[in-house]
Amino acid sequence: MKSLKIISTLLIMGVLPCTALAQQATSNTSIAPGAVDKVGIAKKLANPIANMISVPLQYEFSRGVGRNQGGSEQTLLFQPVIPFNLGGGDTFIVRPIVAGVREVSVQGASGQPYSGYGIASVTIESFYAPNTNSSWIWGIGPYAQSPSGNSGKFGSQQTGAGVTGVVLNRHGPWTYGLLGYQSWEVGGNPAFGTQNNLYGQPFLAYTNKDAWTFTTNMEALYNYDTRRTSNPLYAGVSKLAVIDGIPFSFSAGPMYYVSNTPGGASGWGARATVTLVVLK
Repeated sequence: MKSLKIISTLLIMGVLPCTALAQQATSNTSIAPGAVDKVGIAKKLANPIANMISVPLQYEFSRGVGRNQGGSEQTLLFQPVIPFNLGGGDTFIVRPIVAGVREVSVQGASGQPYSGYGIASVTIESFYAPNTNSSWIWGIGPYAQSPSGNSGKFGSQQTGAGVTGVVLNRHGPWTYGLLGYQSWEVGGNPAFGTQNNLYGQPFLAYTNKDAWTFTTNMEALYNYDTRRTSNPLYAGVSKLAVIDGIPFSFSAGPMYYVSNTPGGASGWGARATVTLVVLK
């Protein structure tokens, strides 16, 4: 009887740790077949040249607009990301950006405040991104921007053309890098600003195990003709959620203009984005 108790005790001591290890191994397994990898998608959204179709709709509010800095501006950006597989892991990414703007009490050259809305511009960014077999990736491609319209109230009336580039690293939960473009004017009226611009956007993002992403970036746009830089600093948080099997990302955060161009936004603003992810 005593031997039976000893054997039973040894079995229990052996089975319990094995059971615990089995449960731990189960909890550490990869995403179940058919399930949505929310963390993986959230990390890809932090990568501007990820091989994934996404459709962001971004709302931005800025103040301190106009010659007397007494106006405000609301911008709605539609900027889908469309990748094309080239084989061998190489991709070509196209990012068309359509910007609609509403201005309220913005003082222009005439000295009279203006309120209204219109299309600011249509921009095409593109990147050829080769397979680097590394955590470091890069992309480069042509850039083009249309005039903002005949009024000149929503931006330059010139056409711009140039080149875009990005380099970034994906290290565990971190994604960081630099995106930029160089554009030159190729025709149009320079009275309302030119397309001779240099743009640089350093960015840093951290994604945790619950698919929350904390990000910050600085979007510096230098115009060669005015020799001035518009430089908003943004910090925000986003959450990846799955609704009826469809991934959505919801993000929001404040922004602050460290410097601004004449008549451009200044001081504090805010940004909010809803992004639809299209799974292949």
